[in-house]
Amino acid sequence: MSGELIVKAEYSEKDAEIFVSGEIDIYNAQQFKEKIYRIVENSTGDVSIDCSGLNYMDSTGLGVFVGALKKARQNERNIHIINIKDHIKKLFVITGLDKLFIIH
Repeated sequence: MSGELIVKAEYSEKDAEIFVSGEIDIYNAQQFKEKIYRIVENSTGDVSIDCSGLNYMDSTGLGVFVGALKKARQNERNIHIINIKDHIKKLFVITGLDKLFIIH
């Protein structure tokens, strides 16, 4: 059984901030994908993803992040990852994705 995933979004004039908490794994990655893609598509500016409440993520979660970045880049926008915990940031570093995303 996977931990509960909670995704909330706040919009400013053009940017969006997504707050993710819980766990992202193979069991809820599709749900995360649908929500994050919709937010990226509805935003006209950059998207920030606050990961302060994210406790666990597997490779399927990384795949969703990459797909969202591709969608954002199609419209010349970026995704900023903020407040990421060290053990999750390590996944981005090991895979080289820390060079594609803007991690604060």
